[in-house]
Amino acid sequence: MSLASKILLLPIYFYRYFISPLIGPRCRFYPSCSTYAVEAIKIHGAIKGGYLAFKRILRCNPLNEGGEDPVPAKACCKKCEKNH
Repeated sequence: MSLASKILLLPIYFYRYFISPLIGPRCRFYPSCSTYAVEAIKIHGAIKGGYLAFKRILRCNPLNEGGEDPVPAKACCKKCEKNH
């Protein structure tokens, strides 16, 4: 895992261990936004994973019904990525 990925994970872990216990579960999705962000960054790296996490957090609001929303799998190659 790159240094950039580790740096992006720090505020997520801070939120999980210090803020989330105080405010309780609020996420409309499964997995939760923090779990999604960690998985996205670990699977896709800092740039793409950070982008996916950012998009997910923007969708987590009262105007969205939520539901199951797993992290997309990493494409095996650039050609596969373009076809999906």
